[in-house]
Amino acid sequence: MNVWVALCVWIGACIVLLSQTAEAKLKEGECEVCVKVVEKIEKMVDEKDRKSEENIENIIRKFCKKALNKEERFCYYIGGTADAATRTLDQVSKKLMSYYPAEKICENLKKSDSQICELKYDKPLDWKNINLKKMKVKELKKILSDWGETCKACTEKQDFIKRIEDLKHKHVEL
Repeated sequence: MNVWVALCVWIGACIVLLSQTAEAKLKEGECEVCVKVVEKIEKMVDEKDRKSEENIENIIRKFCKKALNKEERFCYYIGGTADAATRTLDQVSKKLMSYYPAEKICENLKKSDSQICELKYDKPLDWKNINLKKMKVKELKKILSDWGETCKACTEKQDFIKRIEDLKHKHVEL
Protein backbone atom coordinates (compact mmCIF):
# COMPACT_ATOMS: atom_id res chain seq x y z
CA MET A 1 0.00 0.00 0.00
CA ASN A 2 2.79 2.46 0.93
CA VAL A 3 4.53 1.75 -2.37
CA TRP A 4 1.39 2.75 -4.30
CA VAL A 5 1.02 5.97 -2.33
CA ALA A 6 4.68 6.85 -2.88
CA LEU A 7 4.36 6.08 -6.60
CA CYS A 8 1.24 8.27 -6.92
CA VAL A 9 2.95 11.13 -5.09
CA TRP A 10 6.01 10.80 -7.33
CA ILE A 11 3.90 10.77 -10.52
CA GLY A 12 1.94 13.78 -9.29
CA ALA A 13 5.15 15.70 -8.59
CA CYS A 14 6.45 14.87 -12.07
CA ILE A 15 3.24 16.14 -13.67
CA VAL A 16 3.44 19.40 -11.72
CA LEU A 17 7.08 19.93 -12.72
CA LEU A 18 6.38 19.18 -16.38
CA SER A 19 3.44 21.57 -16.47
CA GLN A 20 5.54 24.35 -14.93
CA THR A 21 8.35 23.92 -17.47
CA ALA A 22 5.84 23.90 -20.32
CA GLU A 23 4.41 27.23 -19.11
CA ALA A 24 7.88 28.79 -19.01
CA LYS A 25 8.47 28.26 -22.75
CA LEU A 26 8.10 31.39 -24.84
CA LYS A 27 5.35 31.58 -27.40
CA GLU A 28 5.94 32.93 -30.90
CA GLY A 29 6.44 36.71 -30.75
CA GLU A 30 6.54 36.77 -26.95
CA CYS A 31 9.36 38.71 -25.31
CA GLU A 32 10.28 40.28 -28.65
CA VAL A 33 12.04 43.28 -27.09
CA CYS A 34 13.91 41.10 -24.60
CA VAL A 35 15.11 38.66 -27.26
CA LYS A 36 16.23 41.44 -29.64
CA VAL A 37 18.08 43.36 -26.93
CA VAL A 38 19.82 40.27 -25.56
CA GLU A 39 20.86 39.32 -29.11
CA LYS A 40 22.26 42.83 -29.68
CA ILE A 41 24.17 42.71 -26.41
CA GLU A 42 25.45 39.22 -27.20
CA LYS A 43 26.96 40.54 -30.45
CA MET A 44 28.85 43.16 -28.43
CA VAL A 45 30.41 40.52 -26.13
CA ASP A 46 33.63 38.89 -27.31
CA GLU A 47 35.49 35.87 -25.93
CA LYS A 48 37.63 37.75 -23.42
CA ASP A 49 34.57 39.55 -22.03
CA ARG A 50 32.81 36.23 -21.38
CA LYS A 51 35.39 35.41 -18.70
CA SER A 52 34.13 38.14 -16.37
CA GLU A 53 30.60 38.83 -15.22
CA GLU A 54 31.62 42.42 -14.49
CA ASN A 55 32.78 42.97 -18.09
CA ILE A 56 29.46 41.74 -19.43
CA GLU A 57 27.53 43.95 -17.00
CA ASN A 58 29.56 46.95 -18.19
CA ILE A 59 28.72 46.10 -21.81
CA ILE A 60 25.03 45.87 -20.90
CA ARG A 61 25.18 49.27 -19.13
CA LYS A 62 26.97 50.78 -22.14
CA PHE A 63 24.21 49.46 -24.42
CA CYS A 64 21.52 50.72 -22.07
CA LYS A 65 22.93 54.28 -22.04
CA LYS A 66 22.15 54.54 -25.76
CA ALA A 67 18.89 52.57 -25.72
CA LEU A 68 15.63 54.32 -26.60
CA ASN A 69 11.93 53.64 -26.02
CA LYS A 70 11.07 49.97 -25.43
CA GLU A 71 14.71 48.92 -25.28
CA GLU A 72 15.36 51.57 -22.64
CA ARG A 73 12.37 50.28 -20.67
CA PHE A 74 13.77 46.75 -20.89
CA CYS A 75 17.11 48.04 -19.56
CA TYR A 76 15.25 49.67 -16.68
CA TYR A 77 13.54 46.38 -15.83
CA ILE A 78 16.80 44.43 -15.68
CA GLY A 79 18.71 47.11 -13.79
CA GLY A 80 20.84 48.33 -16.68
CA THR A 81 20.00 52.01 -16.14
CA ALA A 82 21.20 54.27 -13.34
CA ASP A 83 17.64 54.92 -12.10
CA ALA A 84 16.54 51.25 -12.09
CA ALA A 85 15.04 49.91 -8.89
CA THR A 86 15.80 46.25 -9.58
CA ARG A 87 19.08 44.46 -10.00
CA THR A 88 18.60 41.41 -12.22
CA LEU A 89 21.56 42.36 -14.38
CA ASP A 90 23.55 39.49 -12.92
CA GLN A 91 20.98 36.99 -14.24
CA VAL A 92 21.60 38.21 -17.77
CA SER A 93 25.38 38.45 -17.47
CA LYS A 94 25.76 34.97 -15.94
CA LYS A 95 23.68 33.43 -18.72
CA LEU A 96 25.63 35.30 -21.40
CA MET A 97 28.88 34.02 -19.85
CA SER A 98 27.52 30.48 -20.25
CA TYR A 99 26.45 30.97 -23.91
CA TYR A 100 22.73 30.68 -23.18
CA PRO A 101 20.56 31.61 -26.20
CA ALA A 102 18.55 34.84 -25.95
CA GLU A 103 15.23 32.96 -25.79
CA LYS A 104 16.36 30.96 -22.73
CA ILE A 105 17.62 34.09 -20.99
CA CYS A 106 14.27 35.78 -21.58
CA GLU A 107 12.39 32.72 -20.32
CA ASN A 108 14.33 32.97 -17.06
CA LEU A 109 13.75 36.73 -16.81
CA LYS A 110 10.03 36.21 -17.40
CA LYS A 111 9.88 34.00 -14.30
CA SER A 112 11.27 36.79 -12.13
CA ASP A 113 9.44 39.72 -13.81
CA SER A 114 6.61 39.11 -16.28
CA GLN A 115 6.63 42.78 -17.38
CA ILE A 116 9.80 42.07 -19.34
CA CYS A 117 7.91 39.92 -21.81
CA GLU A 118 5.00 42.33 -22.12
CA LEU A 119 7.20 44.86 -23.93
CA LYS A 120 6.46 45.02 -27.65
CA TYR A 121 7.93 47.18 -30.38
CA ASP A 122 5.65 49.77 -31.98
CA LYS A 123 4.54 48.97 -35.50
CA PRO A 124 6.74 50.73 -38.04
CA LEU A 125 5.22 53.59 -40.01
CA ASP A 126 4.54 53.19 -43.73
CA TRP A 127 6.77 56.01 -44.97
CA LYS A 128 5.77 55.55 -48.61
CA ASN A 129 2.12 56.36 -47.89
CA ILE A 130 2.30 58.52 -44.77
CA ASN A 131 0.75 61.98 -44.72
CA LEU A 132 2.43 63.98 -41.98
CA LYS A 133 -0.05 66.83 -42.37
CA LYS A 134 -2.87 64.57 -41.16
CA MET A 135 -0.98 63.52 -38.03
CA LYS A 136 -1.32 65.15 -34.64
CA VAL A 137 1.56 67.17 -33.17
CA LYS A 138 1.88 64.56 -30.43
CA GLU A 139 2.49 61.86 -33.07
CA LEU A 140 5.03 64.07 -34.85
CA LYS A 141 6.87 64.64 -31.57
CA LYS A 142 6.90 60.88 -30.98
CA ILE A 143 8.52 60.29 -34.38
CA LEU A 144 11.29 62.72 -33.48
CA SER A 145 11.65 61.19 -30.03
CA ASP A 146 11.89 57.67 -31.48
CA TRP A 147 14.72 58.89 -33.68
CA GLY A 148 16.46 60.47 -30.69
CA GLU A 149 15.97 63.92 -32.21
CA THR A 150 14.43 67.13 -30.88
CA CYS A 151 12.99 70.29 -32.31
CA LYS A 152 13.51 73.09 -29.81
CA ALA A 153 12.55 75.84 -32.25
CA CYS A 154 9.33 74.12 -33.32
CA THR A 155 6.21 76.01 -32.29
CA GLU A 156 3.81 75.14 -35.10
CA LYS A 157 2.80 71.82 -36.60
CA GLN A 158 4.47 72.80 -39.87
CA ASP A 159 7.79 73.25 -38.02
CA PHE A 160 7.64 69.64 -36.81
CA ILE A 161 6.75 68.40 -40.31
CA LYS A 162 9.69 70.31 -41.81
CA ARG A 163 12.07 68.91 -39.17
CA ILE A 164 10.87 65.34 -39.84
CA GLU A 165 11.23 65.83 -43.60
CA ASP A 166 14.77 67.17 -43.08
CA LEU A 167 15.78 64.17 -40.94
CA LYS A 168 13.83 61.46 -42.78
CA HIS A 169 16.75 60.51 -45.05
CA LYS A 170 18.88 59.83 -41.97
CA HIS A 171 16.41 57.56 -40.16
CA VAL A 172 14.16 55.98 -42.79
CA GLU A 173 14.91 53.52 -45.59
CA LEU A 174 12.57 54.05 -48.51
